[in-house]
Amino acid sequence: MPIIHILPHASLCPEGGDIEAPTGTSICEALLDHGIAIEHACEMSCACTTCHVVVKQGYRSLGEPDEIEEDLLDKAWGLTPTSRLSCQAIVGAEDVTIEIPRYTINHARENH
Repeated sequence: MPIIHILPHASLCPEGGDIEAPTGTSICEALLDHGIAIEHACEMSCACTTCHVVVKQGYRSLGEPDEIEEDLLDKAWGLTPTSRLSCQAIVGAEDVTIEIPRYTINHARENH
């Protein structure tokens, strides 16, 4: 089973961590299933950018982003060439390393 390596995030995952994720699972689902409360204000419907992550390794193993995701990513804080919406980034057969950005476009964190 592929591993998602999470780089340390001050509030969501201070120590960083490694979680197993079944192939075909979104990164967002995997994080939530393992108690990492990444924001997902649109309930994973690809309508916001609060679940934005930066893929540091393993980008090619994820499913391709579609046009809607790419358009939304233009609004994400801290956009990089390997940015993805974690609700749309589907885990493939290889391990991935992600960074959860420090900020989102939300002024206040949603209660999830």
